Amino acid sequence: MEPTEKGSIGAEGQHARPGASPNRAMNTFSEADEEKLSGVRRMKLTATGLLLLVALVYVLAKWASHEGAGGWAGYVAAAAEAGMVGAMADWFAVTALFRHPLGLPIPHTAIIPTKKDQLGVSLGEFVGENFLSEDVVRQRLRSVGIGSRLGIWLADPEHADRVTAELSAALRGALTVLRDSDVQAVVGEAITRRAEAQEIAPGIGKMLERVVADGGHRRAVDLIVGRAHDWLVLHSDSVMDAVQGGAPGWTPKFVDKRVGERVYKELLRFCSEMRDMPSHPARGALDRFLADFASALQSDTDTRARVERLKGEVLGRGEVQDLIASAWTAVRSMIVSAAEDERSELRLRVRASLLSLGSRMAADPKLQAKVDGWVEGAAVYVVTTYRQEITSLITDTVAGWDAEHTTKKIEAHIGRDLQFIRINGTVVGSLVGLLIYTVTRALGA
Repeated sequence: MEPTEKGSIGAEGQHARPGASPNRAMNTFSEADEEKLSGVRRMKLTATGLLLLVALVYVLAKWASHEGAGGWAGYVAAAAEAGMVGAMADWFAVTALFRHPLGLPIPHTAIIPTKKDQLGVSLGEFVGENFLSEDVVRQRLRSVGIGSRLGIWLADPEHADRVTAELSAALRGALTVLRDSDVQAVVGEAITRRAEAQEIAPGIGKMLERVVADGGHRRAVDLIVGRAHDWLVLHSDSVMDAVQGGAPGWTPKFVDKRVGERVYKELLRFCSEMRDMPSHPARGALDRFLADFASALQSDTDTRARVERLKGEVLGRGEVQDLIASAWTAVRSMIVSAAEDERSELRLRVRASLLSLGSRMAADPKLQAKVDGWVEGAAVYVVTTYRQEITSLITDTVAGWDAEHTTKKIEAHIGRDLQFIRINGTVVGSLVGLLIYTVTRALGA
């Protein structure tokens, strides 16, 4: 019969590290694991059966030798004896990996359950030193050629469509998760803080100076003068009534009427001339005023201070803050709508950009090298900065495994091969024993 393999597991293997979750994958036994464990049991029976066979052969050979069967019995007995020794030695070695042989607390046995945490630490250090080093990461990524492969992949229209769809879904998800009130508060605060911190008068002055120098304001003047002329034509009675209403009460009515008509005609003539004459003196005066105002915005302290006060008053108004806050709602709605529409300009432009980028990356070695460098740099930063966290994940995970379940699971996966060691030990031991007995007899003869 096979020696008993049940034994107590060491104190180190009985309890997981504090804080480790007991519900780990290694703490459960699946149907596949049970099937593998059944295979291990069958191989154990085979190895044990071979041990019993050589033991029976040894007994029979010894009996035959005692009965005077001849010299051959000694050779068979020596081979069988060595086979038993080899089988028992390998049984002890294999069993010592998983439990205490015969239940005896022999030192350096039950290695897996008692040294589980130490094995986890060693495994984490091994991974950190041999897989998470900068040279290994760079060499591996460089051999992959990410830039070239990514370019070829993106150049495929089907793949570009897929990336565009995924980006659109991610964008919609992100905008849906964000609360409008939070984003509006952040946007409003950012715009207000930036506007308050930045003096706007010099910038406005420079912009106005360029506009005046290029004559860009003249179209605005044409529009305003033209609309003023049209308004006067349509509202002549209103203008004359306004002039008459402002006259002194002691003037005769017909005088007020004549004055109103005169004022209206002068206003209409002024607007007509200014509209039709590019060289009208009023236009020149307006050009000089705007030029002087642009210069004052940039250099005059009082003008700049008044502009800043006006800016503060405008930003402080509730209507302006509401307008800034509502801008996010409009932008979000526009982006979500564009992301959902497959034929929207946004998605079409993203798709075209991805195809163009893919074609360039597939054909341009310099761009490929840049992409490879970016990927390598990012990967190296991650492994060098978070190496301890990555290796501790391995260590903590192993520490959280239940020692008994871990031992059974490992035995289920590699135990069958280990039982072959017992079989090989029996066979090899027998051959070596036979060889030693033969050489001994030869030298003794």
